[in-house]
Amino acid sequence: MNVGTHLKFEVLRTFRNRGFLIVTLALPLVLYLAVTPGNKSKHAMVENMPFELYFMTGMAAYGALFAVFSPTTRIALDRQRGWTRQTRVTPLRSGTYLAAKVVTAFLVALPCVVLLDAAGTVFGVRMSASRWAEMTGLLLLGLIPFVIMGITVGHLAKAESMPAVIGGLVVVFALFGGAFGEFFNSGATLKVIKLLPSYWLCQSGKVAEGGGGWTAEGWIVVAAWTVVMVAVAIPAYRRDTRRA
Repeated sequence: MNVGTHLKFEVLRTFRNRGFLIVTLALPLVLYLAVTPGNKSKHAMVENMPFELYFMTGMAAYGALFAVFSPTTRIALDRQRGWTRQTRVTPLRSGTYLAAKVVTAFLVALPCVVLLDAAGTVFGVRMSASRWAEMTGLLLLGLIPFVIMGITVGHLAKAESMPAVIGGLVVVFALFGGAFGEFFNSGATLKVIKLLPSYWLCQSGKVAEGGGGWTAEGWIVVAAWTVVMVAVAIPAYRRDTRRA
């Protein structure tokens, strides 16, 4: 099975899951549309950014986090149903299998980001095309360690525990990363929060204010998390392969 065929199969499976798509696409958008008008009228600011910009980025990050965990449950279900065993005796390569999971995760995340960007323009978020592209690019880059994390969890946890595991991981990273607002703005706690890749997802909106994107610290944090998650994912996948 080639990459294109397997990718098509994965994408169709994902987009047929209406419940997951509602959580991924509709919930962040509804929250943004419900909360933003009142705060915009008060000219609220968060992290020196207009609320409508900050919350747009936060909700895009929140929905995208759910999106990139989309392969997780399917991986666990495939293991439980024996589908993983079947794929091992086919010509499907491990690289093709993993590439399809990664691409599918981003294909689900991208519509969420675009929808929130569109909603932001309704409430007056304005920037040049290059800055929109830079902000969206940073959001997608910041999701890389979470994509790998989702695949890893799928190969470690049981299918029945996935709703709680995915929900818990997304909420914790989104909450402490600042998707729902600024809870920690100084001191040692902020230094710890900055070690989370989700913090830098929410900081990507500073591009619109001329902040120039992430600082060197942001790039280091995201790169470090990616390296660590890959180091965890490889043995998890190999162990699961042996068991299959």
